[in-house]
Amino acid sequence: MKKFPITIPIIIIVIVLAMWMLEKDYSEINMMTRLMISLGAGIFSGLISFFLFRFDKNHTN
Repeated sequence: MKKFPITIPIIIIVIVLAMWMLEKDYSEINMMTRLMISLGAGIFSGLISFFLFRFDKNHTN
């Protein structure tokens, strides 16, 4: 549960940046496709960050 405060903002940032980049560079792609690409990128980056960030259970700060 300690990983979610880090994972959720990463997902949101990736979705927003992907939407912005797709709008800027690939405006000929329709909105629904851009949204699906952005959501996929957000979920993928969230999974990566969830599994790669380590949180020591013995480390208490």
